[in-house]
Amino acid sequence: MWSYSRIGVLAAVLTLTLAACGFHRQGITTISPVMKVTFVDAKDERSDFLRGLRRALEASGTEFTPTRGDATAVLRIERDETGQRVLSVSARNTPTAYAIFYTVTYAVTAGGEEVLPPQTLTLTRDYTFDEAELLAKQHEEEILREALAQDLVAVVMRRLASL
Repeated sequence: MWSYSRIGVLAAVLTLTLAACGFHRQGITTISPVMKVTFVDAKDERSDFLRGLRRALEASGTEFTPTRGDATAVLRIERDETGQRVLSVSARNTPTAYAIFYTVTYAVTAGGEEVLPPQTLTLTRDYTFDEAELLAKQHEEEILREALAQDLVAVVMRRLASL
């Protein structure tokens, strides 16, 4: 059978193979040096999007400063909103499907110069609605909002990495 030394050699070979092919953990983005020390200017500090973006920036090595003067970059979140609209209704005029959306507008300035002009991103997802499953559908809506926020974080992080 397999001895411990063979398993160790196999593990070492696998590790070297993964390292050689450029493998890296998903979700960790190498951020531009411009964003090394960032001041975040946002109206809603507790939104799902901003919390996720802060976590992603911290994971990539960004430090946050409470004062604009100490920052190498200013990240402005001009718009951070979510909502829903009715997609379809039943014969009794009750909603049977909704579209949930999440919209953000952001911009980056560094050294007094706008390095990334305001950009607006909107993502939507559809879900069905049934009054008989009200609590489950409310929970599904919360999960979809969080997923939309995380998807927006990923898009913004890819854009910030390209600065």
